[in-house]
Amino acid sequence: MTVGLPPAVGSITGDRRRVARRTGMLASAASLFLMAASFFASAPAVAQTQGGQQPNVTSSALGSGFAGTRKLDPNQKMLVTADQLEYDYQKETVSAVGTVQIYYDGSTLEANRVVLDRKANTLFAQGNVRLKDKDGKIVTADNLELTQDFKQGFIDSLRLDTPDKTHFAATRADRTDGNVTVFQNGVYTACEPCKDDPSKPPLWQIKAKKIVHNEDEKMIYYQDAWVEFFGFPVAYFPYLSSPDPTVKRKTGFLIPEFFSSSQIGYGVGTPFFWNIAPDRDLTLTPAFTTKQGVLMQGEWRQRLMNGAYTIRAAGILQQDKDAFTTTSNGVTDYLPGYRDNRGSLQSTGAFALNKFWTFGWDGTLVSDRTFLQDYNLIGDGVTTKTSTVYLTGQGDRSFFDVRGLYFLGLSVTDNQDLQPIVGTLNYNKVFDKPLWGGESGIKVNLTSLTRQEADFIGTSALTSNVGATGIPTGSCALMNPNPEQCLLRGAPGDYTRLSAELYWKKAITDPMGQIWTPFVTARVDVASVDTGYLPYSYMYGATLPGQNPLQSGSDDLIRGMPAVGLDYKYPFISAESWGTQTIEPRAQVIIRPNETDIGKFPNEDAQSLVFDDTNLFEVNKYSGYDRVEGGSRLNLGVTYTAAINGAGLVTAVVGQSYNLFGRNSFAYGDMANTGLESGLETTASDYIAKFGYSPTKYLEFVTRFRFDNDNLSMQRFELQGRAELDRFNVAVTYGRYEAQPLLGYYDKREGIYTNASYKLNDNWAIRGAVRYDFAAGEFDYTLVGLSYIDDCFTLALNYVTDYTLNGPNAAPVNKVMFRIGLRTLGEGGFSTSLGSSSETNQ
Repeated sequence: MTVGLPPAVGSITGDRRRVARRTGMLASAASLFLMAASFFASAPAVAQTQGGQQPNVTSSALGSGFAGTRKLDPNQKMLVTADQLEYDYQKETVSAVGTVQIYYDGSTLEANRVVLDRKANTLFAQGNVRLKDKDGKIVTADNLELTQDFKQGFIDSLRLDTPDKTHFAATRADRTDGNVTVFQNGVYTACEPCKDDPSKPPLWQIKAKKIVHNEDEKMIYYQDAWVEFFGFPVAYFPYLSSPDPTVKRKTGFLIPEFFSSSQIGYGVGTPFFWNIAPDRDLTLTPAFTTKQGVLMQGEWRQRLMNGAYTIRAAGILQQDKDAFTTTSNGVTDYLPGYRDNRGSLQSTGAFALNKFWTFGWDGTLVSDRTFLQDYNLIGDGVTTKTSTVYLTGQGDRSFFDVRGLYFLGLSVTDNQDLQPIVGTLNYNKVFDKPLWGGESGIKVNLTSLTRQEADFIGTSALTSNVGATGIPTGSCALMNPNPEQCLLRGAPGDYTRLSAELYWKKAITDPMGQIWTPFVTARVDVASVDTGYLPYSYMYGATLPGQNPLQSGSDDLIRGMPAVGLDYKYPFISAESWGTQTIEPRAQVIIRPNETDIGKFPNEDAQSLVFDDTNLFEVNKYSGYDRVEGGSRLNLGVTYTAAINGAGLVTAVVGQSYNLFGRNSFAYGDMANTGLESGLETTASDYIAKFGYSPTKYLEFVTRFRFDNDNLSMQRFELQGRAELDRFNVAVTYGRYEAQPLLGYYDKREGIYTNASYKLNDNWAIRGAVRYDFAAGEFDYTLVGLSYIDDCFTLALNYVTDYTLNGPNAAPVNKVMFRIGLRTLGEGGFSTSLGSSSETNQ
C-alpha cells in the first residue's frame, strides 16, 4: 500500500475522509520520526587543539548525533510506503508494517515496523531500522524509541556511517533530561570495513565502555577506553574527555607530551589550553624533568581583523648543568647548555595592510645556541634560524620589499659574533609609458649590515679546523690569518650600500625572423664602509695573483657602470615527419668601462658565482650587488630543441664568453676571491654546455658541463636524473668538480646522491637514500625507511646516519624516526639520536 498525500488535506467524504484522517496521523508519526533521524545523524567533527590540528584522541561521533535537531519544513510533501497500515483507536496508535519506507524533506526512514503512540507521545521503530538524512549520513539500528519532545529515548544496536567515511557503533544509546546521551559499549573508527569479510575488526578502532555526551557543557566523556589494532587492545585510558564536535575550541587539558634524553632525563609536559575568546587563546605547558627541573612553556595566539600573531616562550632554571659537559683524555669541554638559566622567545605575525601591502615578522631569540634542540623545541636537523621583519608591496608593474634579517646559528660549532645583522630594501618598477617603443624601468637595492668579528675560512682542510667554541684555529685564527691560506667570508664592522640601476630594452623582429634587442643600463653604487679589526698579516701578507684583500678602516665609495649592448637571436624551425626541431644561434655584445674599487667594496652578497647556461647571457653574471661586471664582453651560444613524435623532448645548449677589451672583472678577486677559477677569468672563457632529454613526463635527464678553454679538460660536471616507473621512483644527482685552490678547494670534489622508493603493494613501500663522497671514499649520509598508508592509517619508520650534521671531523649522528597517523585522530611519533650524548626521544 502506498500513500502520498500532502500534510494538509481538503474536504473529502466517505472512506476517503477516513484515509485522509489516518494519513494525517501517519504524517505526524513520520514527521516525528524523521526529525529524530536528522537528530541522530548530525555530522561528526573533530575538536581542535591549540595548534589548529587534529588531537591525538577524539570523541566518538556518536555523541555528535545529539548536537541538535534539524528543523523540518512542514510544507514539504511526505511519501510513505508499507505493506499495510494498522490503526488502533483504543490505544491511539498508528502503525506502518512490512518494508516501511518514509520519505520526507530529503530524509529517508526504513524499518520493518513503525509505531506512533499518541497517548504516550512516543515513536517506536523496530527491525532493520535505517535512517538517512539529506547530507548522506546513515544510522542503522535494531530498535529506536523516542518521546515526542526528544527528552527521553533509546536506540538499540546503533551504527552510524558518515559521508566522510567514519563509522560509529553502540549496543545502546539512552537519552535523558533532553541534553545528556549515554552510549553503552561505543566504538569509533575511520577505517572502511574489509570487503572480503566485513565482520573482521578494522585496522584500528577505539572502544569505550561508556560515552557520555552533555549538550549543555558541549563535552564528551569516555570511560574505560581502549585503542585497538586489528582487534587487539594496545593502549588503555581509564578516563578521557573532549569537546563535542560542535565546539572548535574549549578550555581544558590537552594530550600529555613525553620525552627523554641523557642530559635532561625523563620528562612529561601537560599542556593546558585556555580559550579566552574566539579570537585569542593561551596554552601553558609545564614540563617536569627528572634531571633539570621544570621547563615552563607558553604560547599566545591572537587573530585580528587583518591578520594574526603568535608569541611563544620557554624557560628553565636547570638543576644539573654539569650534564652539559663532555670529558676526553682528562679535558672537560663545556657545551653551550652549561648554564643555570636557559630559555627562548619566538614570535610570528602577518598582516594585510591593504590589497597591496603586507607586514609581518618571524623572530627567534635564545639564551644559547642548543637550547631548542636540547629540549625538543625545534625540528630534527634544523641548525639555523633566520629572524626577519618585513614590509612588502606588490603592484601591477612594481615590487617593494624592506626587511631586517638576523641569522642565528644553532649548532655546537656556531659562533654568533660571525653572523651579520642585515637590513635590505628592494624596489623594482617597470615604467608605465614605453620609451622609444621599448620597456624601461628601475631597480633599487639598499643593504646595510653589521658584524662583530671577521669570518675567515681556510683554503684547505689543514687550515680550517674549528674548535668547540666555533672559533677557527691554525693559520686562519683571528690573530694569524694569511691571504694565501684564508678567505674572508664576512667583514667585521659596518657596511651600507645603495645601488640603483636604470634600464631600457626593445625587441625588434625583422622580416627574416631575426630578433634584435638593443639595451642600455646605467648603474650607480654608493657605499659607506667602516671595516673593523683585520690582522696585519691578512691585509699585508703574501698574496696570490688577482687577490685584493679587504683593508681595515673607514671609507666612502662610489662607482658607476653604464653599459650599452645588443642581443641577437635567429631561430630556425624545421618541421619533419619525425617531429619538429629548432636551432637558435645567439650573440650578445656589451660595451662598458672597467669595474672600479675591486676589493674596497666588501663582497657579502655576490660570493655565489657558478658559470653555466643559466647566466651565460646575463649582463651582470654576479649573484649580488656587491660586485658589478665590468669590461666589454661578447657572449655566444647555440640552443637546440627537438620535439620527437612519441620519443619526447631533447634540449642542448653550448656557449662561451669573451672579454673583448678592458679589465676582466673575473680575473680580479675580492675578499672571498669571487671570480677567480670560475671559468670566466681568462680572455676566452671555458666552454659551457647543457644537454637534456625527457622521453616522457615520468623520465628526465639533465647534464651540465664546463670544459677548459685550452685543453677541453672537464672542470665541472653535473648530472640530474629522475624516473617515475609505476611502483619505482628514483632520483640521482652526481657532481664532479676540479680543484679550486683560490676558492679554498685544494682537492677534486666528487659525490653522488641517490634516493629511491618502491611500492611493494598498494599500501607498503620502502625507500632509501645515500650520499657517497668519492674523495673520502665513504658514505657520509644514508637513509633506509619503511612506510605504510591506507584510507585510515599511516606509518613511517626511518633510520638515518649523517656524518655532516655536526660539522667536519665530528662523530656521525644516527637517528631512528618513527611516525604514526590515524585519520581524524592525528599523528604522533618519536625521534631518537643513538650513540651520542645528545640522545633524545619524543
